[in-house]
Amino acid sequence: MPDIKVPVLPESINEATVAVWHKKPGDTVQIDDVIVEIETDKVVLEVPAEEAGVISEILADEGETVGAQQVLGKMTAASNSDVNNSPEKELDSESTTETHEGAPSTTPEPATENIEPPKESQQESKSEQTAREQVSPSTPILPTNTGRMEERVPMSRLRKTIANKLHSATQNSAMLTTFNEVDMSTILSMRKSYKDAFEKKYGVKLGFMGFFVRAAVESLKKFPTVNAYIDGDDIIYHGFCDVSVAVSSDRGLVVPVLRDAHKMAMHDIEKGIMDYAERAQAGTLGIDEMMGGTFTISNGGVFGSLMSTPILNSPQSAILGMHKTQERAVVINGEIVIRPMMYLALSYDHRIIDGKEAVQFLISIKEALEDPSRLLLKV
Repeated sequence: MPDIKVPVLPESINEATVAVWHKKPGDTVQIDDVIVEIETDKVVLEVPAEEAGVISEILADEGETVGAQQVLGKMTAASNSDVNNSPEKELDSESTTETHEGAPSTTPEPATENIEPPKESQQESKSEQTAREQVSPSTPILPTNTGRMEERVPMSRLRKTIANKLHSATQNSAMLTTFNEVDMSTILSMRKSYKDAFEKKYGVKLGFMGFFVRAAVESLKKFPTVNAYIDGDDIIYHGFCDVSVAVSSDRGLVVPVLRDAHKMAMHDIEKGIMDYAERAQAGTLGIDEMMGGTFTISNGGVFGSLMSTPILNSPQSAILGMHKTQERAVVINGEIVIRPMMYLALSYDHRIIDGKEAVQFLISIKEALEDPSRLLLKV
C-alpha cells in the first residue's frame, strides 16, 4: 500500500503544516477520499487516498511542520468486511459517544477564535478540553465559574504568513495613502438596466468589481510606474496587468490573480472573481493562482467599511481600496443633491511613485467609474 505523503510543493514553498486529519487509525478510506489537509504559506492542500484501504498509523500530528514528500501516515489493504461497510454504518459508529478500545480519536476539537463564557455544567466544556490539549501546563487557564477563560492557540501557517507579509510591507516601504470619492450613480444605473441581460448572456451577475478592474487596468496603462516595483536598485516595469483581487475566506485573506486582466472582457473578470471567491471558501485555490500580481484591489465595502488605508501587497507598489457605497449630500453645479458615494483609497510606495502621479492615477480611476463610456473608448 502507498504511504500517505505530503504533496509536491512549489519551489518557493519549503515546508508545510499538518492542518487537519479527517481520518484516524482504523478508518476505511476509498480512492480519492480526503485523508488529511496540509497548510502551506498560501493555501490548504488536500491529500486524497490513492488506493482504498485502512489507515494503520499516523506519523505526523496536527500542527507539526513537514516537508515535501514526507510520510504522514501508513495504510494497509482493506479486508472484505471493511470494503462492505457502508458510509451509513461508519457515520453511525462515529456518532456514538463510546470509543473503540485501542483506537482513541487523534483529532482534537478545533479551537474557535471567540470563546464565549461557558455554561454551568458538571463536565468540562469541549472548548476547555481543547485549550488544555493545546496549552502548555505552565499556561494559566482561569476556572470556568469566573466566566473569564483564556485560551492560547498557535497561529496557523497562513495567518503567520499574512502577519509577516503585512508587517514587512509597512517596514520595508515608504507607504502613503491618498483618498478620493466616486459618484456611483452611473454604474448603479447601468447595473439596474443591464443586469438581467448580462446574466442571461454570460451566466454571471454584473457586479462592481468588473468596472473597477477595467478602470484600474486603463489607468495602469497611463501610469506604468504604479504597475511596477522595486528590486534592489532597479525598477521592474511590466508590459502586462496581472490584477490581484483580495478575497476573504474562513482561513484568512487570500489574493488570487487575474492574469492578463488588460485582455479580459467584463464578463471574464466577473467569472474569474466569482470562481476565485467560491474556491477560496472551499480551500481549493492553487498556489500558482496566488503568485505574482502587479497591482491589487481590495473591497472592504462588502463588510461595511466606509474608509480605510489598505496595506501594500509586497512586492507590489500600490493597492486600491474600495469601500461601502453610501448616500451622502454632495454639491453639484452649486446645488446640494443626494448621491450614492464611495470613498476610494490608494496606498502606494512613495519611493517609486510620486504623490502627483498617485493622485492623478486615482483621479483617472474616478473619472472612468463616473463616466464608464471612457472604458469603452479608452480615453
